[in-house]
Amino acid sequence: MFRGLLIGILVSAPMGPIGMLCIQRTLNRGRWPAFFTGVGAALSDLVYCLLTGLGLSFVTDFIESNQSILQVIGSVVLMIYAAYLFVANPSKALQPAAMHPNSYWKDFGTGFLFTFSNPLILFFIIGLFARFSFLAPEFKAYHYVGGYLSIFLGAILWWFGVTYFVNKVRRHFNIRSMWLLNRILAGVILIMGLFGFVTGLSELFF
Repeated sequence: MFRGLLIGILVSAPMGPIGMLCIQRTLNRGRWPAFFTGVGAALSDLVYCLLTGLGLSFVTDFIESNQSILQVIGSVVLMIYAAYLFVANPSKALQPAAMHPNSYWKDFGTGFLFTFSNPLILFFIIGLFARFSFLAPEFKAYHYVGGYLSIFLGAILWWFGVTYFVNKVRRHFNIRSMWLLNRILAGVILIMGLFGFVTGLSELFF
């Protein structure tokens, strides 16, 4: 469950278009419309995690016998993503906000569709699954149920925290803060990737 919480937080944490949308809605319309937008994004992330898990569950024997190699590959994916996140403009892909939904369900729906339209997140999820050994032969069905629920909970906690924080500092929040947050997150992901890369190589050759 702890691994699931970490994966849920890390999948949601990079401040791409959905992050900018949630911050924009917090600043313009208040915390709760933005939070339900984040809930929709969290559900989309969970769907992609389930698709990833179902795809990899058929090759658990391969994962067991090649865990170190997968850890190295997953760590490389994380490092590449960290480099991209470090230099990316967090507001570049944000579409102009012309929509003003009248209900939380519409906020939820736009958050889900906004996130689901980016299937490249699968590569990031695969890297996280490999890095944290989320899929293992010794895990039972109830482990996975708890794990996937924890992923969803981790994502919910992230969006709850983001909307709470932005709402509290809304008078002082600007795009430079997003740049700083993106680079801090990139540094954390890079460190995790480097650690996994070194650990995987040491298991392969030593």
